[in-house]
Amino acid sequence: MSDLNLLVVVASTRPGRNGLPVSQWFVDAAKAHGGFQVTVADLAEENLPLLDEPHHPRLSNYQHDHTKRWAEKVAAADAFVFVIPEYNYSIGAPLKNAIDYLHNEWRYKAASVVSYGGVSAGTRSTVAMLPATYALSIYMIPQAVNIPFVMNQIVDGKFDPSETTEAAATTMLNELQKVAQTLKPLRG
Repeated sequence: MSDLNLLVVVASTRPGRNGLPVSQWFVDAAKAHGGFQVTVADLAEENLPLLDEPHHPRLSNYQHDHTKRWAEKVAAADAFVFVIPEYNYSIGAPLKNAIDYLHNEWRYKAASVVSYGGVSAGTRSTVAMLPATYALSIYMIPQAVNIPFVMNQIVDGKFDPSETTEAAATTMLNELQKVAQTLKPLRG
């Protein structure tokens, strides 16, 4: 059993979203991988209002219960996988808001993405994660899962990955495990 905790963040909050079946597949893949204890944070359920804390996040002086709950989940993780759609060549507002809520809880942790969309497979949202995470010392690894034409791979509400997608998930999880283990002493 691994001593590394992976938090899978479901970024889309839109009703009827494709992110839910994609994230359910990925969570199962991550558990089967065995390199992490896996937990999920669905931003639709986290229900974080537009940043409403009176103090700068780097102070960790949180006033609201929703922020305290979010901070506990993020602090407990050693690594993150963000399951992200692409909205207008970037990440969606709920994810950017969730990232901006915290500071210290993100630091020195490895992360990657499972992106999905049409022809671009959400790759522009993957690139948009870099400036959103850079100042927080989140280490985005280059290995990722990018799913083109995701709507064609959802059958009866369930995501049916290709062999290429499954292989990409394994490659990403292997690398994420290595980097997460390497970064862990920096947080000690």
